[in-house]
Amino acid sequence: MNQPTTLFVGLDVHKDSIAVAHAVDDRSADVIYVGSIGTRQADIDALVRRLQAKAARLVFAYEAGPCGYVLYRYLTRKRLQCLVVAPSLIPKKAGDRVKTDRRDAVQLARLLRSGDLTPVYVPSVEDEAIRDITRAREDAIADLKAAKFRLQAFLLRLGLHYTGRANWNAPHLRYLAKVVCPTPAQQIVFQESVRAVDQQVERVQRLEAVLAEHVPSWRLYPVVQALQALRGVQDTVATIMVAEIGDLTRFYNPRQLAAFLGLIPSDYSSGERRRQGSITKAGNGHARRALIEGAWAYRASRPRSRSTSRNDSRASPSRSRTSAGRPRCGCANASAA
Repeated sequence: MNQPTTLFVGLDVHKDSIAVAHAVDDRSADVIYVGSIGTRQADIDALVRRLQAKAARLVFAYEAGPCGYVLYRYLTRKRLQCLVVAPSLIPKKAGDRVKTDRRDAVQLARLLRSGDLTPVYVPSVEDEAIRDITRAREDAIADLKAAKFRLQAFLLRLGLHYTGRANWNAPHLRYLAKVVCPTPAQQIVFQESVRAVDQQVERVQRLEAVLAEHVPSWRLYPVVQALQALRGVQDTVATIMVAEIGDLTRFYNPRQLAAFLGLIPSDYSSGERRRQGSITKAGNGHARRALIEGAWAYRASRPRSRSTSRNDSRASPSRSRTSAGRPRCGCANASAA
């Protein structure tokens, strides 16, 4: 019996074990479950040697998850084809609620053979390092907001209200330096809360300094500089966008980029009725958040006169209407002027 030319291997990867199943390129053949192996390189090498005795070409696939891309990079260094697939795009039966390691590995091998798996973009080690820095900064900002909220909530419970116009500016910090709590124990809690805020501020500053140090030597730094030509996009927003998106050439049209960012509006249809809802938010939340914050930063920095703000809710001047109620083009107004 001739050996198959290609063997499709599904891997269900966990921290301490990997469930393995493989399928030959014949669609009528059953998927064979191999078993579970360890995650050491010696265990993976033994599996590769075992499978190479059965087929000349091996194709591996596993779901993107908390284990990262270590296994992908190790297999590609051995010149083996490997795919990291998106878990949300794996076809599943509506009534199939049973989920085990064996069933997941068998399903991956079957779908890999049929070509129904969607691979994700795997960044290089350097690109992933920049992305880790930007996500660490994002986590530090979230912790800073939480620490500030806890401090404000503590003062609110004690009836201590700041009457200034804005929080966390110089007058507010001077106010916090003069706060005296009713009891010594509460004063200690207050001082610890203030110290927690200061520590998170220093943490954010350290990560921003590291980001500013490493980004200029990054291979995608020219793309970061190019994105800053957009309104509202500065160095931090541009760095987050490039670190999360990666290779821009994999998007063939703006709609694919919008789908990656989760900016596609949801669509509901029932019979002849069809309506669109809010954005799906099913894409990359880090890049989407940075893009929206850049848009809001540009909106807040725009000089808004009183006449402009009054006319925001009205029709645009370029779409003004004539006495007959028909829209008149803005270019006609310009030529008449």
